[in-house]
Amino acid sequence: MKRIRENGKTRKKDIIPAVRASISFPPDLYEALEELAKQKKVSLAWVVRDAAEKYAVSEAKQGRGRPPAGPEN
Repeated sequence: MKRIRENGKTRKKDIIPAVRASISFPPDLYEALEELAKQKKVSLAWVVRDAAEKYAVSEAKQGRGRPPAGPEN
């Protein structure tokens, strides 16, 4: 659990656990993703998660798979 300060007091905040994955990319795709991350001022992991989530939602709308669970969906 992560601790956050609120009104001068520290409390625990629920955090959704993450699963780690090791992914290999062709060098040109990796460079393109790094450039996007740099332009958006976010991490490479954020760019990959965002793309994967959009893909999963799109596929679910086509009847192929299920959408990811989360507050946005």
